[in-house]
Amino acid sequence: MTRTLPPGRYTAAAKPARPKRWLVWALSAAVVVVGVVVALVAYDKFAVSEIDSEATSFDLVSDSQLDITFTVTREDPSRAAVCIVRSRSKDGSETGRREVYIAGGDSQTVKVTAPVYTSRPPAMGDIYGCSLDVPAYLTGG
Repeated sequence: MTRTLPPGRYTAAAKPARPKRWLVWALSAAVVVVGVVVALVAYDKFAVSEIDSEATSFDLVSDSQLDITFTVTREDPSRAAVCIVRSRSKDGSETGRREVYIAGGDSQTVKVTAPVYTSRPPAMGDIYGCSLDVPAYLTGG
């Protein structure tokens, strides 16, 4: 016994639609771009840097001076470096800034204490950053 279906009520099974070729290419390109961006951010965040610094302490000397102590670690200790240290007030605004020259030497990690003179009473000191690109005016050259 064969079953017959009423005409017009049931249609033949439709083939699933294939995505358009340009959509496949666009999605593939987007995935590649996102992957490259993630790789660049990860490299920037986790790559070993040639110089690293860390503030270890600060001393509030007066309403116009703060002494900051920090360490600088260089991959090549013979290269000179420069660090920018700063003082900040209670509201977080910068009240003083100073460039500190770190001469090349034998020790990979050096400890430095530098005074920072301020325009308002300081509340804390920190390191803005360090670089191996030392300006000529710091070296006298």
